[in-house]
Amino acid sequence: MAEADPVTMPRADTQIDTPAPARSGWKRGLLMFGVPLLLLLGGLWYWFGSPGQVATDNAYLKLDIVSVASEVPGKIVKVNVRENQVVKKGDILFEIDPTSYGVAIAQADAQIASAQARITSLNAEVAATAADLAGARDDLALAQANYRREKELMDRGFNTRARMDAATHAVASARDQLASLQAEVEKAKAQLATGAQVPGVNPEVAAGRAAREKAQLDLERTVVRAPVAGRVTQVSRLQVGQSAMAALPMVSIVQDRGARVEANFKETDLAQMRPGQAAEIRIDAYPDLRLKGHVDSIGSGTGSEFSVLPAQNATGNWVKITQRVPVRISIDSQSDRPLISGLSADVTVFTDDE
Repeated sequence: MAEADPVTMPRADTQIDTPAPARSGWKRGLLMFGVPLLLLLGGLWYWFGSPGQVATDNAYLKLDIVSVASEVPGKIVKVNVRENQVVKKGDILFEIDPTSYGVAIAQADAQIASAQARITSLNAEVAATAADLAGARDDLALAQANYRREKELMDRGFNTRARMDAATHAVASARDQLASLQAEVEKAKAQLATGAQVPGVNPEVAAGRAAREKAQLDLERTVVRAPVAGRVTQVSRLQVGQSAMAALPMVSIVQDRGARVEANFKETDLAQMRPGQAAEIRIDAYPDLRLKGHVDSIGSGTGSEFSVLPAQNATGNWVKITQRVPVRISIDSQSDRPLISGLSADVTVFTDDE
């Protein structure tokens, strides 16, 4: 009979290894309760904001844009700029055909010359009429003397009624002739007279000179220059041969200076906001760029007030909506990146900054 395998019994002083409790239990609890707590705190922070400051991402970079239009109509004959070109104040942008305006100057010169010739003719007429006037006075004096002689003879009874009537008629005719010549002189002098508005200048000459100045001004306006310095845009509307209409914008210039941010804050953020408070500006296009600024002014109306169709809340199903108020933020620091009008931005205003 084979011997059974000996059974080894553990010694009393021998320790038996037991599984250790899981050390990751506290980590699991931290993940289960800590992460939701952090999310809750983050949500509360986002909803109520940090004390002493208000922020908005409804903000856009704005620059002054000047629309340039021709002051006179005509065909474009030359374009001197290209898209996004930097120009200085007074640089030529485009030119309009000056031919018709040169003709207008010639017409005004002819009008002035005609008025001057008429003045010379009137002066000569006044001089000639003055000579005739002296002769008419002599004729009147002679007729009156003859009338007196005939009257004396008539009183003595040595004259006839026919001769007396002839003498009377001669005096009347001489007076009429003198009066007619005096009227002609007065008429010519009136045509040569000047008014109080343009003293010393004949009105027709003044009108001709005004027409010439207008034509000369229009001729100068055929050369359209940049009214401000900046960057030219929308040049595609300028084409040689295209007709330019007066006062119709043809090209725009974005000024380099005067950059600002138009931020639309919720009405509930305005309680502690004041002009002059410091602000921080972050532009979406340049994530690493931080610009300093300040509150320049707070708008006088909400965005809905200035819309084309303002909201009408006098209805039974009215729902209250938080309104947005435009706030202008001035940029104080110098940017090393180009500021482009219309870029999106985030603005934080420090309301505890007095």
